[in-house]
Amino acid sequence: GSEDEKTNFYTALYHSLTVPNLFCDVDGAYRGTDLKVHESPGHDYYTIFSLWDTFRATHPLYTIIERDRTSDFINTFLKMYEDGGQLPIWELSGNYTGCMIGYHSIPVIVDADAKGIGGFDRMQALEAMVQIADSVHLGKDVFAQDGFIAADKEHESVSKTLEYAYDDWCIAQFAKSLGREDIYSRFIERAQYYKNIINPQTGFCQAKRNGNWLEPFLPEEVNFNFTEANSYQYSFFVPQDISGMIEHMGGEEKFCEYLDRLFTAPLETSGREQPDITGLIGQYAHGNEPSHHMAYLYNYAGQPWKTQKYTRQIMDELYWNAPDGLSGNEDCGQMSSWYVLSAMGIYPVTPGSDLYTFGSPLFEEVVIHLENGRDFTIKAHQACEERPYIEKIRLNKSITESMYLTNEQIMAGGEIEFVMCDIPHKAFGTAKEFRPVQAISEHLITPVPVISAPRTFSEPFELTISSAHPEATVFYSVNGGEKQVYSTPVSIRQSTTIEAWAELSQHIPSKHVTSHILKIDGKRTIELRSEYANQYAAGGEGALVDQLRGGLEFQTGEWQGYWGEDLEAVVDLGDVRDINYLGLGCLQDTKPWIVYPVYVEFWTSQDGTNFASAGRFDNTVSAEDYTRQYTDMGVAVKTKARYIKVVAGNYGTLPEWHLGHGGKAWLFVDEVIVK
Repeated sequence: GSEDEKTNFYTALYHSLTVPNLFCDVDGAYRGTDLKVHESPGHDYYTIFSLWDTFRATHPLYTIIERDRTSDFINTFLKMYEDGGQLPIWELSGNYTGCMIGYHSIPVIVDADAKGIGGFDRMQALEAMVQIADSVHLGKDVFAQDGFIAADKEHESVSKTLEYAYDDWCIAQFAKSLGREDIYSRFIERAQYYKNIINPQTGFCQAKRNGNWLEPFLPEEVNFNFTEANSYQYSFFVPQDISGMIEHMGGEEKFCEYLDRLFTAPLETSGREQPDITGLIGQYAHGNEPSHHMAYLYNYAGQPWKTQKYTRQIMDELYWNAPDGLSGNEDCGQMSSWYVLSAMGIYPVTPGSDLYTFGSPLFEEVVIHLENGRDFTIKAHQACEERPYIEKIRLNKSITESMYLTNEQIMAGGEIEFVMCDIPHKAFGTAKEFRPVQAISEHLITPVPVISAPRTFSEPFELTISSAHPEATVFYSVNGGEKQVYSTPVSIRQSTTIEAWAELSQHIPSKHVTSHILKIDGKRTIELRSEYANQYAAGGEGALVDQLRGGLEFQTGEWQGYWGEDLEAVVDLGDVRDINYLGLGCLQDTKPWIVYPVYVEFWTSQDGTNFASAGRFDNTVSAEDYTRQYTDMGVAVKTKARYIKVVAGNYGTLPEWHLGHGGKAWLFVDEVIVK
């Protein structure tokens, strides 16, 4: 390689090894996750586990070059479980930071175990895995009960559904290796819950609410249904069942078309501002971790030359020899570990499996000096920027077209040779017998059906129920009544609760989904004279008169947000009514800058032009009250009116005592109340 490429490589290797750090004294004593000092556990104790980032490539890299330390890392996890009651998620200096999602210490353990790294109590590890997966916070209880997380029950619902499903696959593999069929069967079902959020109409993973897809949907929109990403950047996160993902996205050809769109879509995202989305090639965001495996997915669908093209492009364009030479946050070595592995031409798409699939090796020769005393050599003849494509492969002098390598083959030592060329060899490595395969084939589940209905209505309508699998039989019940087979649309004329599920021959029946449909007064409309923030739309223009109310969690999308400005709106009741109360639902969550309005004023009118004051509510709750809370700010009245004008005064600029001082406060409201 060039001098710049070698500098990039060794810098990346250095970055990959800067953490975790020793967190024990010279006598082995350490401060645990209970924040107490403990005696030496008999192994080195570590800190700084950025696991949402590093389970993807950094820890798999360690299973090749830092196997002994990997055993100590896992024993550290188990000590954290003993001391603090939970495996780490993102641990820092003995603290559970509560940062990021998933429970990704589990794939680190399972990946090491799959690659022959021992020296830890496997039964204790399984116990700790099940404990964290079965805990009831962060939507895990909803995930287990419903088979997915709905947008109105937990924020970042799509990302959490996908990552919990992958982590549960890891638990299933580990339980199976220990002969625990009961745990295996339960968690291999949960590993397939990703199927419940792939919309067969769009091919994307999409948020759900009230048994239906959350609309409007734009795959490039960044919102609170995803973690630091959008649907483009999360829909391909099913590393545990790539074959199943391909099937649910319409087959290999359609799947590759979706990948093509990922890399060629316009660079612009919409929705909320998210500074982590950087290093864009189309909508592929290399500057953040959810995208990191995606260029390698073409190998699984029979188009490996595209993996070679895009992995080389990422290395060439998004890593460079300069102080700003990374396209995103290093994230404790993950960004660099991707480069180290990819520059060698290998990548672990599914940590927890012992497979590495091939990309485009950067150097003519790399030698890995293994801890067992053997060497594994990777040669790439004629490798250069102009020759990113693989023409031939020889493993230990034998010709092969296999597009993967096992950890066991690396640990045995030996040599793999790639012959590189300047044009895609579209027949090489494409046959099914040569592709890497990652599939779930046991305890197959039936995806949940979708109830296509609005949450509110004023006129009768026909409700439809559909299944992601065309051969599934769909059942439903109305208001808790008897089970019926769905065959034709259901007429809805009053407030109704529909429960539905699907069954497929030789598959586990789906979970049940429920839709609560509320009949409302359709005459009531609203004119907004202030502009709400796109990421806090709460359903759009009519959200403040839809008779649906937000709860304590602003990130579930039920509240309408206004940044740094007052709310002014006029409600039209449709005709003149007797009115005895006017109010506005308001939220305060001071830490994320959401503060109650200073006041709420009301006016009434019969003609929509001439308004008379109807009263004012002055807020008395201090902005320094960090309790998450909501209330109705209203006034009793006795009048006749058709039109109601409401104005809510934004708190304004955050003061010195707030961490965000100098910034504009958010005003969050839901429902103009007219009684």
